[in-house]
Amino acid sequence: MYDKRIKEIRSKLNLSVAKMAEKIQIPARTFVSYESDGRTPSLEFLAQLCKTYNINANWFLTGEGDMFIPPKFEQVQADLAQQIRKVLKEEGLIK
Repeated sequence: MYDKRIKEIRSKLNLSVAKMAEKIQIPARTFVSYESDGRTPSLEFLAQLCKTYNINANWFLTGEGDMFIPPKFEQVQADLAQQIRKVLKEEGLIK
């Protein structure tokens, strides 16, 4: 069951095994073993996966709810401000 959810997450994020394993700081072969149902994922893996990719742990464990946790308003606001600054710099309007 967890193997299918891991594959679903990776597919949704359009990431390779190597990239995803690197981002959550585990060996690629460990990731492959989790994804191919060779090993049960550790709690550390689950925590890092959820934290790194904003995954809903309840969805991962039970299949209920949304796959992703909606970003907090403050994060959305900060991301938007960063994008606006980037565009203004590209246009030469700010340094």
